Amino acid sequence: MAARKKSTSKAKAGEVVIPDKLYFRIGEVATLCHLPAYVLRFWESEFPQLKPVKSSTGQRMYRKRDVENVLRIKELLYEQGFTIAGARQHLRAETKTDKTQAAIPFPSHSHSEIQHIRQGLREILTMLSTRKTG
Repeated sequence: MAARKKSTSKAKAGEVVIPDKLYFRIGEVATLCHLPAYVLRFWESEFPQLKPVKSSTGQRMYRKRDVENVLRIKELLYEQGFTIAGARQHLRAETKTDKTQAAIPFPSHSHSEIQHIRQGLREILTMLSTRKTG
């Protein structure tokens, strides 16, 4: 029999591969991230980025994004030596940077295209104003 792969994506040594699922229970996240569940619950109170939804039975259900945030927080605290307050501030700054980069720029139009659009708008305005008075 051929050996089965655990995941289709390749990971570096020590890198966590997050399974392709919609939701993860706290125990699964704790196992994936090599953290005790009580640490995850504590981090929820310290980091606004961690907001797992709760099921009808009250169980925490983490999304993939939440698991990525847990791994990022773990990296900041355990590997880079941030304090909790420092990690919170760093994540906030990262989020602001992501939002500005994700903004959709206005389409650039040439001067002649803008003149053409303005002319069309003037024609519409003329039609509407003559319809009112007529």
